[in-house]
Amino acid sequence: MDFKPLITLLAIVNPLAIVPFFIHYTQGFSGQQRRRTILISSISAFAVIATCAIIGLQILEFFSISLASFQVGGGMLLLTSALSMLNAQPAEAKTTQGEVDDASARASIAVVPLTIPLLTGPATMSTVVIYADQAKTFFQHAALVGYGVVVALATAVCFSLAKPIARLMGQTGINVMTRLMGLILAALSVEVMAAGLTKLFPALGG
Repeated sequence: MDFKPLITLLAIVNPLAIVPFFIHYTQGFSGQQRRRTILISSISAFAVIATCAIIGLQILEFFSISLASFQVGGGMLLLTSALSMLNAQPAEAKTTQGEVDDASARASIAVVPLTIPLLTGPATMSTVVIYADQAKTFFQHAALVGYGVVVALATAVCFSLAKPIARLMGQTGINVMTRLMGLILAALSVEVMAAGLTKLFPALGG
């Protein structure tokens, strides 16, 4: 069995690096809310990988969407989140306590931006679709779906360690880390958009 797709996916998704973002987006959450967010994020990450592995190519062809367009759109979404993080502000403003406690709002945070595009962004989707295109047998496609399960478990484990990390760092440490990660995320978003724009407009690459 070829484990190269699994190694590539774990390297790209890298759930450990997303822990600071998880801490940022779940500030003020209760233990139950945080566990629900972990569960939804893990299941969503698996769902994205499995969907891309099974029908990713067909979806792109049906909507006439290129992988380059995915990169540009995902980069713009990343940049929006990065700008909020640079100000140590929540990515999604909540005006009332009811909105903070609302189950649908918490689910939204777990899916966007934690799962998409932070965990399974354009790079992950592109990678899965490319490996799906290379897969020739049913078992190779099934293996890709199985790798999604491994990524989901790795995400759950890393996110579960976020609370002791937050307790160790304190609010000031989290704010500093949030701004630093926001800066890094802004740079990454530019790289993602630049790669997509270069594919869409080859003249930009000189």
